[in-house]
Amino acid sequence: MRAAKTNTGVRQEQIAEAAMEMIAEGGLTALCIAGVAERVGIVPSAVYRHYKGKEAVLDAVLELLRARMLANVAAVRTEMPDALERLRSLFSRHMDMLVENPAFPHVVFAHFSQADNAERWSSLHETMCAYLQEIVRIVEEGQAKGDIRPEIPPRTIAVMFVGLVLPGAMLHRLSGGAFDAVAHVNAAWPIFMRGLTAD
Repeated sequence: MRAAKTNTGVRQEQIAEAAMEMIAEGGLTALCIAGVAERVGIVPSAVYRHYKGKEAVLDAVLELLRARMLANVAAVRTEMPDALERLRSLFSRHMDMLVENPAFPHVVFAHFSQADNAERWSSLHETMCAYLQEIVRIVEEGQAKGDIRPEIPPRTIAVMFVGLVLPGAMLHRLSGGAFDAVAHVNAAWPIFMRGLTAD
């Protein structure tokens, strides 16, 4: 069925999501413009109106990841002033993103590791650094108010924060769903909070 006409931004996101699904199912070699077009419900030439080719679509997948991660940070900053509540909310959003898009960690770490593309690796590194830096800012604000233990380096907390989610998501994917990532993070979160909360 042919997809209805839509604006450029929405269409580009649809194309990136379709590409991510294809990579998650069959690896980088499974990705093709014709397959992406079929999933979106458009003709292949319509994909080329948005992206020059497969490499540009791959870049769009990473940009989709970056946009969603940083949008989550912006949302928690708008919704709540307290650093600990921001961390809790961001953690919940991070988990929801992975539940809704289980291919994200698989795509990034399993399949992009096969790609010999220094520019793409640099882009991924910049995305992760930007996300970590936003978490660092939240932690520093919590330390300044006395809510988070000041002796723990903020970047250490930020890396541990991300580490609560990604290994479980990867194990869930690699085990075919046998590993319960949600149960894991729900058990790990209180332990993490006890470790960083000031007495």
